[in-house]
Amino acid sequence: MAELTVAVMGATGTGKSTFINLVSGSNFQVGSGLLSSTTQVQSSQPFDIGGRRMVLIDTPGFDDSTRTDTDILRTISTYLENTYRNNKKLSGVIYMHRISDPRMSGISRRNFGMFRKLCGDSTLGSVIIVTNMWGEIREEVGVQRERELATEDILFKPVLDKGAKMMRHYNTLESGRAIVEQFVNKEAVTLKIQDEVVREGKSVEQTAAGAELEAEKQKELAEARRKQEEEIRRAQEAMRLKMEEEERRHKAEIEAARVRAEAEAARQREAYAREMARQAEERRREEAHRREVQRQLEAQLAAQAAKRRRQEEEAQRVQQEMVRQQQEAAAAQQRLREEVERLHHESNDGGCVIF
Repeated sequence: MAELTVAVMGATGTGKSTFINLVSGSNFQVGSGLLSSTTQVQSSQPFDIGGRRMVLIDTPGFDDSTRTDTDILRTISTYLENTYRNNKKLSGVIYMHRISDPRMSGISRRNFGMFRKLCGDSTLGSVIIVTNMWGEIREEVGVQRERELATEDILFKPVLDKGAKMMRHYNTLESGRAIVEQFVNKEAVTLKIQDEVVREGKSVEQTAAGAELEAEKQKELAEARRKQEEEIRRAQEAMRLKMEEEERRHKAEIEAARVRAEAEAARQREAYAREMARQAEERRREEAHRREVQRQLEAQLAAQAAKRRRQEEEAQRVQQEMVRQQQEAAAAQQRLREEVERLHHESNDGGCVIF
């Protein structure tokens, strides 16, 4: 019987080479983390399964770290074209998916969409979606993710509804062989991309998978532009808000400075008013004191003047009294002289006068 050929596809880092090495006993180089180690299509060493000889085809991973998905699709397409022209068909296709991924990203959905277009709906009965890396998460978490993958329309549900299967790989030889054993009795299939390239003469870019990839790339570019525009808009909005905030802060600082200046001016005016009032009060007290001193001086001068008047009046009175006394004395002397003269006349006239 003819040798069975099963292609293993999936994103970079999903464990394709590890799976093939385990099941077939091959020794393909295994990548580290999300870095791809498979750059070309390579065949495993043949191995026996279910009474048949089988070869697993290791393919470069989509979302490769060094190559574009278009280059990878072209590499896979060239291999599939050559096998088809050599009348060597596939018995089925395995698509590897990490159950450890918390969600199926947009890139993962894009890659699976391209894979689906590569296979075509008529061959989905020969497709097995293998979830692996179960050992990296709790069982109940993996079961929940598996349920979502199988029931969500944007994930694996559409292909499962059209005949594809989903199986678990526990990184054991037993689970790996159980998966590939599903292809033992499968009839050989022609993938849609093989039919398009060989029979219809399309280029890779013209195939459904290529068109899907290009459409998704355009979506991604549009989304990237949208995100960039949104980022620019957010940056502009943030800048606007920042400028408004700075303007508000500047206005607040100006207003605070104005309030402080007005408060300082009011304080200075109040201090000035207090100083003016103090000086006015001091001038009032000085003026009152001056008037009091002047009053006292005037009173003293008036008292002195009155005293001088009294003294002058007394002196005048004394002088008048002395004059009067002198006048009276002079009058008395005059009378005395007149009397003497009279007596003298009388003595001369008739006798002597004795004093």
